[in-house]
Amino acid sequence: MRTMPIGARLTLWYFGIFAVTFAAYGVAMLLAMRTTVLAVVDDEPRAELRGVERMLQRYDPTVSAAALREELREHSGLRPGGDLLQISDAAGAWVFQSRSIREYGIAPAVSTQDPRYETIARNDGRLRVLSARLVVSGREYTAQLAASVAEAAAILARFQRLLVVSVPPVLVLACAAGYWLSRRAMAPVDAITDAARSVSEHQLSRRLVLPRTADELQRLTATFNAMLDRLEASFARITRFTADASHELRTPVALVRTTAELTLRRPREVEDYRDALTQVLWEAERMSGLIENLLALARVDSGSEVLALEPLDVGALLRQACDRCQPLADAKAVRVERAIPPDQVAGRADARALERLFVILIDNAVRYTPGGGRVRVGLETADEAASVAVADTGIGIPRASIPLIFERFYRVDPARSRDAGGAGLGLSIARWIADAHRASIHVESSEGHGSTFTVRLPRDGDDARPVGRA
Repeated sequence: MRTMPIGARLTLWYFGIFAVTFAAYGVAMLLAMRTTVLAVVDDEPRAELRGVERMLQRYDPTVSAAALREELREHSGLRPGGDLLQISDAAGAWVFQSRSIREYGIAPAVSTQDPRYETIARNDGRLRVLSARLVVSGREYTAQLAASVAEAAAILARFQRLLVVSVPPVLVLACAAGYWLSRRAMAPVDAITDAARSVSEHQLSRRLVLPRTADELQRLTATFNAMLDRLEASFARITRFTADASHELRTPVALVRTTAELTLRRPREVEDYRDALTQVLWEAERMSGLIENLLALARVDSGSEVLALEPLDVGALLRQACDRCQPLADAKAVRVERAIPPDQVAGRADARALERLFVILIDNAVRYTPGGGRVRVGLETADEAASVAVADTGIGIPRASIPLIFERFYRVDPARSRDAGGAGLGLSIARWIADAHRASIHVESSEGHGSTFTVRLPRDGDDARPVGRA
């Protein structure tokens, strides 16, 4: 089912709200008008009742009933058409009935303490009848005065017709205005939609014009532009990552192919084949390590990599990492000094990932330290954290490059890094391992005087945590 446009839905809501509002307003006005008109109608019998009561109080009880009726007839005849008046005694016998009220045949009212109004239908019309108890000279009477509500009903009918005739056009005009306003309000959204539709992977640098309206549309546009900034940055990273990965893989593949082709061009000695296979093996190992790092980073980017944190001995893990890097240090004649306390240093971490972090730092220190140099690996505990420091006497890092060394495929000296066997991914992997453990990596380096990498690892943590982007 196709949904309606927002403008049409806003118009329908506008129509519904106005329809309910007008209906409620019309009913309220009609009720108020009815109450007001009936109050005006009721005032007339109430005023006449006071006149009848004053007349009866002046009445001399020694005068005959006929004289009383004649006096009431004269009083009733003061108004054009006469009053709708009838009076009965305590026994319900008529004392007086005006000529104008007889045709309605209103029965005598039961005597009540308080005056009361009632509406009765007689002769295709309606009357408002006021019944009141009067006590004069010890005698009890019940006076009933009536007023026609025909004029009031006509007024109410005209008002009701006015509402019925005027509300629909007003409602239609209001809905038309609402639709026009909704279209004006949605026009900037349509502009944003058109601009967003024009953005593609080849035009991620385009941005929407930011309106200076200080409203929701400005915030929406700013949010959309910020999203485009993130998309452009992510797309650029992916493109750069793909290009760098292709370049890094192309080099060892080309060397393997070239070595094999040159070796197979003519028969060679066994030692020549051995040297060629050794070079091929070295490149294959380097390519395997690169592919492993690329797969690890791909798992990180997809959010599927989860570290399981468990209690362990940080010192024992650091010693294992030193043992793994010792053959490389021996081959380069680099001395590895260990300042790791023999006591257990408890922590919570993923053993495999944390050992990999330590190996990356120690391996980098050994690779970039000339023969005869020194690498010092230390472990200290303070403030509920384990601090691991890897210091070397190597070539150091230029100050301008320190903020960039954790970027993927970044190398301070590409030629020298390639000779050392690095692809510029180790420190990126080290950083996401540290982030996953809520640890921090701090670098201090001076070009030509060595570097120090310090990892500050909290000694508690959750049981498992997904790894974010490296």
